[in-house]
Amino acid sequence: GFKTFLYPSPLHYRIVPALVYDTNATIMFGTDTFLSGYARVAHPYDFYSVRYVFAGAEKVKDRTRQTWSEKFGLRLLEGYGATETSPVLSTNTPMHYRAGTVGRFLPGITYDLEPVPGVERGGRLVVQGPNVMLGYLKEDAPGELQPPEDGRYDTGDIVSLDAEGFVTIEGRAKRFAKIAGEMVSLTAVEGLAAAAWPDTMNAAVSIPDDRKGEQIVLLTDNPAGDRSALLKHAQSKGVPELYIPRTVKVVDAVPVLGTGKTDYVSAQALANNMAG
Repeated sequence: GFKTFLYPSPLHYRIVPALVYDTNATIMFGTDTFLSGYARVAHPYDFYSVRYVFAGAEKVKDRTRQTWSEKFGLRLLEGYGATETSPVLSTNTPMHYRAGTVGRFLPGITYDLEPVPGVERGGRLVVQGPNVMLGYLKEDAPGELQPPEDGRYDTGDIVSLDAEGFVTIEGRAKRFAKIAGEMVSLTAVEGLAAAAWPDTMNAAVSIPDDRKGEQIVLLTDNPAGDRSALLKHAQSKGVPELYIPRTVKVVDAVPVLGTGKTDYVSAQALANNMAG
């Protein structure tokens, strides 16, 4: 059925490469979850006709990027945006590419990085441009278009820019845990787990802690995942112990949405139940 085709599954991962091959497609779009799945099962020739692969919606793992380069000879052009921005804000291109970033802002987009207390690297991204939506239709005022204030859209993301304008997503403003007064990016915690345990899926969430305000819980589908192994990897990379989850919980599957993105609502509920 249609739902089965969309949802990450072994069948989906086989169908899409076959469709790409049969149609001589030249451009692909996908999330890291889907792209890593295709890379595991596709034949190296399935994507012979593809020239560009754009990735978005979630951070592309280094392992996914490396696999596509080595197996298919293709670079993953990671980009970034939001539904409210129609939907692209930035992207890597064949001529302007920097791995690990989401590229540079598209022409016509202006931006501000607003300071966030406790966050030293980057700021909260607010954008303005011709691609920003006209407004929301909300149930509190049926039929009335409610535009963003001053035409500026608050993405809710913490980003940083390098000297050449390449954008790095540091994490969602809501996806930071405050531990003993320090702001810790849950996205960075997931990146640490992904580097330590390639080809696994991980979700970091925070729960209340009586002593330190909050603590981090990591859900992983790695059967051998444990805190001591993650701590050892972090120490070898010079990562502060603050980024090591208090609890690492192995689950059968990390909850995901139909798009392949992590379902943080369900992940949070799992962590809350474990704590309770």
